[in-house]
Amino acid sequence: MHYFTDVVKRYVDFNGRARRQEYWMYTLIYVALLIVAIVVDFALGTYPLLYSLLALGLFLPTLGVGVRRLHDQGKSGWWILVGIIPFVGWIWAIVLMATEGTPGPNQYGPSPKAVHA
Repeated sequence: MHYFTDVVKRYVDFNGRARRQEYWMYTLIYVALLIVAIVVDFALGTYPLLYSLLALGLFLPTLGVGVRRLHDQGKSGWWILVGIIPFVGWIWAIVLMATEGTPGPNQYGPSPKAVHA
């Protein structure tokens, strides 16, 4: 759970690097929360109120961890926009997020693996 809370605490931090584990654990918890919100919304008959509030509230942390994940590979945060390319963009974005980061320091800072090791 600390993966999720650590990302939320750094919600407007677009500097530095994020490990694959940090990104994917945050994403797993985020998707689980969205599913719970959808189920509760349908049970209460308020769909898409809770779902929309959760997605909107976690938009900046999600964007921040995505940008930091790209920084880990030495790429600009603007690469996050590759996901909006029709048909193949989301596949390309998944591949980018799953690719191992640059070993050692790069222009965005020291390796987060070295810091946590």
